[in-house]
Amino acid sequence: MAATATATSEKKSFEAEVGRLLHLMVHSVYTEKNIFLRELISNASDACDKLRYEAISNAGLLPDGDRLVITLRPEVDTGTLIIADNGIGMDRDELISNLGTIARSGTRAFLERLGEKSEGTALIGQFGVGFYSAFMVADEIEVISRKAGAGVANVWASNGADGFTVRASTSEEAASVTRGTEIRLKLKPDCLSFLEGATLERIVKTYSDHILFPVELAQTDLTPRQINAASALWQRSKSEITAQQYTEAYQSLAGAYDDPRLTIHYRAEGRLSYAVMLYVPGERPFDLYDPGRKGRVKLYVRRVFITEDADLMPTYLRFMRGVVDSEDLPLNISREMLQSSPTVMQMRKALT
Repeated sequence: MAATATATSEKKSFEAEVGRLLHLMVHSVYTEKNIFLRELISNASDACDKLRYEAISNAGLLPDGDRLVITLRPEVDTGTLIIADNGIGMDRDELISNLGTIARSGTRAFLERLGEKSEGTALIGQFGVGFYSAFMVADEIEVISRKAGAGVANVWASNGADGFTVRASTSEEAASVTRGTEIRLKLKPDCLSFLEGATLERIVKTYSDHILFPVELAQTDLTPRQINAASALWQRSKSEITAQQYTEAYQSLAGAYDDPRLTIHYRAEGRLSYAVMLYVPGERPFDLYDPGRKGRVKLYVRRVFITEDADLMPTYLRFMRGVVDSEDLPLNISREMLQSSPTVMQMRKALT
């Protein structure tokens, strides 16, 4: 990787495969650009989770009462969307390693599929490239990060074409990130809708409503407010959940107004780990005998919504509603992979 150092910043070239990946993302046609927000929020959630884990052995990293949170801050005047977290953060070497290279096997196959097919957004994240999906909506990306317990913050910046730079933060930038990571997306002219509060809230509720940490929307001159539930009922013990909470979850997941006739809630652990919360509706669906009717059990991966078209239940149980949340599947498993995934096949067998 070529590098040119200056007194204030260091210019680096992307790894060859990263450059090709970014070119395909920017110049291909995608039907779901909003997938970038799911990816960045998921990364932020992982960073918060890592800090919580590290703090078990080093309590000084996470002082008592310090709240882990993910913040979305749209700056309409500058056309910039900011996604920030106060998680583990990255030092300079980690910024270069994590954002400048792809060090996972299978990347070449991923690039070939991405170049040949128009299912790009279904593949993003499958090989650990979720961060790069932000270039679908941004002309420029700036990442300010301070590792937990470190005294300095660093800045990674790129336009997706000419490599990237890494430099020490200014005093103003350092003050804005006391711990964790702040991603600043300079949005493309046709992507400014991602600065609208209603749009951001809709995307978060669709994909990230049940991640472990609160996601707050901080709009100009308004008090930041939480826009996700930050609670996955199916991950809790049955002894902690009331009948009313089960009913409310059913009505929310199914978009229903009746009470469930039967609730099935358990957690499978072993070679496969997944949580199950399924409901038999209290009222017969109007299209119960429609042969074209599809099942609507939602598939989540580590609390992140993936699809309700995974066909997890057999045809004769397509009236059931609920959630299956896997700990083993890749976050962005494609529809094509769902059909052939050994993990999905084993879950289908167990659910019947």
